[in-house]
Amino acid sequence: MILHSNIIGEGKPFIILHGFLGMGDNWKTLSKQFSESNFEVHLVDQRNHGRSFHSDEFDYELMAEDLKHYCTTHDLSNIILLGHSMGGKTAMRFATKYPDLVGKLLVADISPRYYPVHHDAILEGLSSLDFSKIKKRAEADIALSKSVAEMGTRLFLLKNLYWVNKGELGLRINLPVLKEKVSEVGEALPSHATFEKETLFLRGDKSEYIGESDEFIIKRHFPNSQLVTISNAGHWLHAENPKAFYSAVINFIA
Repeated sequence: MILHSNIIGEGKPFIILHGFLGMGDNWKTLSKQFSESNFEVHLVDQRNHGRSFHSDEFDYELMAEDLKHYCTTHDLSNIILLGHSMGGKTAMRFATKYPDLVGKLLVADISPRYYPVHHDAILEGLSSLDFSKIKKRAEADIALSKSVAEMGTRLFLLKNLYWVNKGELGLRINLPVLKEKVSEVGEALPSHATFEKETLFLRGDKSEYIGESDEFIIKRHFPNSQLVTISNAGHWLHAENPKAFYSAVINFIA
């Protein structure tokens, strides 16, 4: 099965991988900007997310293979590959497995190390949505606010809502499997995995995902890497400071 994608523009292939519980559409605004600099931007939905296929299996080895299959199907090589959070983990695994396919790698606000599970409240909140009673997006927002107080996070999560049938809302994500396999999201890059080509790590100055201790781990796996800090931004750095994020990315890939 092929991953679903939205392809924007023409030029050098540039693949963007979203984070956990997200989808390619989260990157639509930035992708239009990138496409104006002669890039063919592929906004890819990873398995169990967005409009891509659902599967009972979910880990980074499989997601790297999904991307390999996608590149083969679309005849892509020498790609620019950008991944955020979970997508960054997939991107790192893909680049270390298939370095010949990747020209440059960008990883947004995630390190190669292991991260403990920290999505429990969000997953429970999404699981509590009763679509036999919830008939409007606003009602879903009110119900989700009991578990997820932060409005920006709720807006991000509720992008997964869609009309299954007329008058029947549902979630695009494969929630049962993502709940069961959530520990896979924090898995570390295999200790032997390395990528020698140019790599850019980006972190938000208000985020704790990449700390000082991560810089050594990053260099061990990605010796030809640099780390850029985006000001006035947390973990969703591309949404919180898109102007600075865009500039950092374009400076690196242009």
